[in-house]
Amino acid sequence: MSLTKKLLEAIFTMWKSLSETLTNMNVISAVSSTLFIIMLGFFLRRKNILTDQVGKTLSKVVLTVALPALAFNSFMQNIDGKTLSQGMNVLIWGILIYILLILASPFLYKKLPKDKEEVLAVLTTFGSTTFFGIPIVGAVWGAKGVMYSSIFNIGYRIFLYSYAYIKLSGLKLEMKNIKQMFLNPVVIATFLGLFLWLAQDLVPHISVLQSSTKQTVDVAFYRIDLTAPWIYKPLTYLANLASPLAWLAIGITLGSIPFKEAASDKLSWYYSFNKVVLVPLLNLALLALLTLTHILPVDNVALATVIVMMATPTATVAAAYAIGFDRDALLTSNASLISTFSAVIAIPIWIVILNLIAQTPIFN
Repeated sequence: MSLTKKLLEAIFTMWKSLSETLTNMNVISAVSSTLFIIMLGFFLRRKNILTDQVGKTLSKVVLTVALPALAFNSFMQNIDGKTLSQGMNVLIWGILIYILLILASPFLYKKLPKDKEEVLAVLTTFGSTTFFGIPIVGAVWGAKGVMYSSIFNIGYRIFLYSYAYIKLSGLKLEMKNIKQMFLNPVVIATFLGLFLWLAQDLVPHISVLQSSTKQTVDVAFYRIDLTAPWIYKPLTYLANLASPLAWLAIGITLGSIPFKEAASDKLSWYYSFNKVVLVPLLNLALLALLTLTHILPVDNVALATVIVMMATPTATVAAAYAIGFDRDALLTSNASLISTFSAVIAIPIWIVILNLIAQTPIFN
């Protein structure tokens, strides 16, 4: 009787958590916004109202203006012991997981010819974390999520511009790739924001009246969110463009490629399952283990950030390497399309799952 009672209580708790998640307007709004705007871009492209060139232009605006503003602004917040600890844990995991995926991903494709195995292993390891992941994380988990995702991406960019390039090109790492790694606007904004966030207790402070609380606070002189709102506000407007423009560009991309041909490629579907389901599931299992053992604990926001970033479709840069160096270009194109389609379906499901997990004591 006691066992039955506990089982019923567990079922009731799970049902209650699911009901709260599915009625959470922030979650529903984030998921619906993502889907609706992607569908709008798809519809506008199919009707030839917007062209491929528009999608590429929007992507450039997002990557060179909106995402750097979003990344930089996310660091304009107070530093505390817990947030600092979580940020460092995310940084460490962001390096470890790519080493693990580089070693493990080839085993998923061992039965394939060597060339296909290498290409799909690289594409499985690297997702579109910057363009696809950060806007979704920002829409659901706000500035702290964007900050964690920016920190997580440090390891991603190190391996994307080194290992992925070498593996797919067969060449040694070139200086142009090192420059691309460090002179990328998103990278510059991330490192600048991270440095300012970490150093804010070491620099001169000034007293500022907070308009929201009507209280005076002492902050670092460069905390432009409080000391120079005339600079911070334009950056906020630019940052707010990241999500809608990115989703619109994704929809235009999906509407530009013949889906029927790609959908007939079973290997692309297998790859997409690995990319948007298996890889984030592996992260979830390992982070749960590391948190429970207190080896590398993460909270629910840090966990959600990592899972969404790892559930993103094929990285544009990795796909460009494969196509540019003629490494199964057709397979790469099909895999990119199918994984993008799969991610549009899978990530909203992951968001619901992550909100359910957030209500358990494991990551709190």
